[in-house]
Amino acid sequence: MSGDERGFRDPRVLLPFLLITLIWGSTWIVIKDQIGGDPAQAVPGPWSVAYRFAIASAAMFAVALVTGASLRLGSAGHGLALLFGLPQFCFNFNSVYAAEHYVTSGLVATVFALLMVPNSALAWLFLKQRVSGRFMLGSAIACAGVALLFVQELRASAATPAEVAIGVGLTLFGVLSASVANIMQAHRRLAAWPLPSLLAWGMFYGMIGNVLFAFAAAWPPVVSDRPFYWIGLAYLGLVASALTFPLYFSIVRAVGPGKAAYSSLLIPIIAMAISTVAEDYAWSPLAIAGGLIALAGMAVALRSRRPPVADSG
Repeated sequence: MSGDERGFRDPRVLLPFLLITLIWGSTWIVIKDQIGGDPAQAVPGPWSVAYRFAIASAAMFAVALVTGASLRLGSAGHGLALLFGLPQFCFNFNSVYAAEHYVTSGLVATVFALLMVPNSALAWLFLKQRVSGRFMLGSAIACAGVALLFVQELRASAATPAEVAIGVGLTLFGVLSASVANIMQAHRRLAAWPLPSLLAWGMFYGMIGNVLFAFAAAWPPVVSDRPFYWIGLAYLGLVASALTFPLYFSIVRAVGPGKAAYSSLLIPIIAMAISTVAEDYAWSPLAIAGGLIALAGMAVALRSRRPPVADSG
C-alpha cells in the first residue's frame, strides 16, 4: 500500500495518530506550569522553547545515528531543513508560548484546532491535493464545534479584549507557521532524505533560531531550580517533540496535511479532559456541545477518500 493510498483504517496511521494526539493534548498543562507561577522564578518563554529543542534535536540526532540514517543532507537538504525547521520549531512554538501570557491555554489550544483549515487550503494550492465534498462538509461541522469551544473558553477567560486580540493573533501566526512546515513535509522532494535526519537538522536550526530570539527578547539566560520544570522540559523535549514529530510527519506524508491536522481538533478536548482531573475543570453545556459537534465533523471528514495527488515535483 503506497503512502498516498493509506488512510486512518491502516493501523500504521491510526495508532500513531491516536498516540501523538494524546501526548500533545497533555502538553498544554505542562506548558502552563512552565510559564506560570512566581514571575520572579519563571523562565521566559523563549528560553524554555530554546531548552526544549536543544533536548529534542539532540535526541533526534541520536535516533538518526541508531537507525543508521545518514546525517549528510547536502546543501539542498540543509536548505529545506532550515526552511521548515524555523517555522515549525521556532516561530510556531514561540508564538504559542507568548500567547499563553495573554489568554488561557484552553483558548490557545482551541484556536490551534483550526490548523486543518490552512493545511487543506495550502495543500490544494501548492500540492494540488483536491479536497472531497465529504471532507469539506465534515470540516465545516468540526469548525462549528470549535467555534462553540472558543466561545466557552472566551467566556471563561479573564483577559481584556486587547489581551484576547494579542493572544489570538499570536496563536494564528503559530498556526500558519506550523501549516507551512506541514505542507513542506508533504512535498515529494523531502522524501528524498530520511525523516529522522531531516527532523534532527530541522530541530537544530529551529533551536538556533530560538536561542537567537531568546538572546534578543529575554536576555540574560534564566535557569530554573524547580525539579518539576526540568521534568516537564524533558517530557516536552523527548516525548512531545522527539517522539511525536517523526510520527506526525509520517502521517502527513501518508494521508495529507488536511487530515493529519485533525489531531489539533482533538487536542483541546483532551486538554480539557486532563484539566477536569488535574484542575477541576467544569464542562459547561456549551463545551460539551462543541466537543461532540467537533467529533462528529471529524468522523464525517475522515471517512472521505483522499483524492489523487498531482505530481508536485
